[in-house]
Amino acid sequence: QVQLVESGGGLVQPGGSLRLSCAASGSIFTINDMRWYRQAPGKERELVAAITYSGFTNYLDAVKGRFTIFRDNAKNMVDLQMNSLKPEDTGVYYCNVVAMRSGWDRLRDYWGQGTQVTVSS
Repeated sequence: QVQLVESGGGLVQPGGSLRLSCAASGSIFTINDMRWYRQAPGKERELVAAITYSGFTNYLDAVKGRFTIFRDNAKNMVDLQMNSLKPEDTGVYYCNVVAMRSGWDRLRDYWGQGTQVTVSS
């Protein structure tokens, strides 16, 4: 199995910053895409940012210019730097990776447990 552990959530005032981290461990052959999703109360989960193995990135329009996704392939880690946070960024943030456990495995989705981000004064 592949385990994902997220950290870095919390309470921050509007305009503040947070950095989320996600570490993947376990039986990992390779990780393709690494992503951050979020889910606000009463809303569907949405893709916030994604990064390919080679470093190509994609962002939700609402966070472009404020959020940056990073990955460390050697450490199987992905971070999300969030700046100029707004109340509408509040939600549970989930790490997601697409990985293979061996050379004979197929690509599978793995999810972290989620970390709460609250932007409020």
